[in-house]
Amino acid sequence: MKNFYIIDFDSTFTQVEALDELARISLKDHPDREAIYKKIEDLTNLAMEGKLSFRESLSKRVSLLEANKSHLKELVKHLKTKVSASFSRNKIFFKKHASEVLIVSGGFKEFITPVVSAYHIAKENIYANTFLFDEHDNIIGYDATNPLSNEGGKVELLKQLQLPGEIYGIGDGHSDFQLKEFGMIKKFYAFTENIERKTVAAKADHVTPSFDEFLYVNNLPQAISYPKNRILCLAIGNVPEKSLELLKKDGFGIRHKDTFEEKYVADVGMMLLANGESIADDVLKRALKLKTIGYLGNSAGKISHELCTEMGIVIFDNPKQSAGNAEFIPRRINNFINKGHTNYSANFPNIQLPRLAANESGSLEAHRLIHIHKNVPGIMAQINNVFATHQINIVSQFLMTNPQIGYVITDVGAQYDKQVLKDLKQIEHTIKFRILY
Repeated sequence: MKNFYIIDFDSTFTQVEALDELARISLKDHPDREAIYKKIEDLTNLAMEGKLSFRESLSKRVSLLEANKSHLKELVKHLKTKVSASFSRNKIFFKKHASEVLIVSGGFKEFITPVVSAYHIAKENIYANTFLFDEHDNIIGYDATNPLSNEGGKVELLKQLQLPGEIYGIGDGHSDFQLKEFGMIKKFYAFTENIERKTVAAKADHVTPSFDEFLYVNNLPQAISYPKNRILCLAIGNVPEKSLELLKKDGFGIRHKDTFEEKYVADVGMMLLANGESIADDVLKRALKLKTIGYLGNSAGKISHELCTEMGIVIFDNPKQSAGNAEFIPRRINNFINKGHTNYSANFPNIQLPRLAANESGSLEAHRLIHIHKNVPGIMAQINNVFATHQINIVSQFLMTNPQIGYVITDVGAQYDKQVLKDLKQIEHTIKFRILY
């Protein structure tokens, strides 16, 4: 039996609610546009939280739009730039599971189909409402016979489809949860990358802050090796809000504390410290998952650079204490985690890497492996011997050293025996190893 994946569109596949965006296009010259925008947004939220019937919400929203087909063309162009980041980078999943993915939405095919078709999703697997137009191409309503225009429409649709397999639902709203409530799906995943509706998340089998998380927990093809929401980023002290927003936007799990708390030592993967904060050596020694530290000022004397280097922890700071640190330093630690860049590091050999090329489907042709090791003779020979033994195709390789350590990035063909990863970790003098993506 196959698995099927039911995916919502608004605020899930895309970052926004499409009808709200359509209103901003069609009503941009209306004198009361702000009040109407607010009314439409409120109607959307009431329906998504289960506080208003979907039919009533939909009817009222459509009646307020004053939109036509030309506005829809503009909307589609806009929505293509608003695909949720974690969906956008995972085209490989949609290509491999094209027949098993269904878009089921209370939105409208006129704007959904052009957006999701680029992700290998078949038109016959797109279930949504359709608009009604007058002779001048103005939207005058919708097909009221479509079950998706009603309260509980997704439940009714799945009853009709009778899919022969286990079904998993991903969405942000009450109508998505109803699929689980009425026994139509095995598990419901509350998608919170764009918005978290607490009443929905509280009922979910699993809260998934990104599509990467959903793919990871279900052992499905994914663009990155580990969901960023699972990498704990600890911010300590008077860290500016703009710094935190940059990290949150990139999908990391953020904890902001006034002082360091012992309970985070074992799990912290990233740290961002306000100027003047410090980390004791005994804490660093026990922070075995820690990969990088951003310091909003001069870290000298506050963090042991030597110890961090020995442990493979990359430090980014700016002794000039520039006002731009609030953005510059978070971007540096983001770029290290996301791309492997160490340029501007205070303690590591500096490397800025080219992007890996994607194929026509948007999936990467290679995986990027990061190996940090003591700078002793023969390490590179051992690393490349592992690749040779496993007949790994090396796409590109980058190495920089300082007197203490070597930092080597190897891009390899995406198909390889996972034993190669274990063998690389077991090379003598290895400090840290990870798959970047």
